[in-house]
Amino acid sequence: MVSPTLGENVVVKEYVSFGTNVTVGNNVIIYEGSQIGDNVIIQDNVVIGKQPTRAKNSILPDVKKLPPAIIGAGSTIGTSSIIYANAHLGEEVFVADLATIRERVIVGERTIVGRGVAVENDCKIGVKCKLETNSYITAYSELGDYVFVAPYVVTTNDNYMARSKERYDKFKGVTIKDGGRVGANSTILPGKTIHEDGTVAAASVVTKDVQREELVVGSPAKKLRNVPEDQLLRNQ
Repeated sequence: MVSPTLGENVVVKEYVSFGTNVTVGNNVIIYEGSQIGDNVIIQDNVVIGKQPTRAKNSILPDVKKLPPAIIGAGSTIGTSSIIYANAHLGEEVFVADLATIRERVIVGERTIVGRGVAVENDCKIGVKCKLETNSYITAYSELGDYVFVAPYVVTTNDNYMARSKERYDKFKGVTIKDGGRVGANSTILPGKTIHEDGTVAAASVVTKDVQREELVVGSPAKKLRNVPEDQLLRNQ
């Protein structure tokens, strides 16, 4: 095993692998089997590879032990962030302070996960996305490449609001396809899709799918106009 540079009070469990030139801050816990790539920076108070704890009344399946976390080369994990077991971060991912990335989440290379962002279980995030401060990506969501999510965006996956057994097989997160953008303080209802280059204006409530290259605004969000040509992903 390559020896990383360790701060004080670091706990490294069995079978953890480190690439070259890894720096680990103070009070970090890295759980069994976690794989840390080359040139990774892990700041103070980070937890990597945490096994999820299931609430007694949770509807999630009871999984005894998940595979380890994988942190890609060149990534940075900010202070007091938690990366759960079976999360896989690509190369050069930047996770800011106080973020949470849950189990069975894939984050593509060079994506930025901002301060206080929560990415819930079973999500897939593409490459070069930007999830800004305190945005919330609900479980079972999928974001394509170059997706922009502004601060305090909320996504949802339960149309039944925790009532009725009928909901158990109907959870569905949101889908934001390549180049989709969501403005600050917007809310996206369960199962809705924002198609390629679709754009949601700030403080909107998305109650139906947003079509390709369409700008929507309001509550409920309705089409205002098409996204300007100079803002489309293909013209960047």
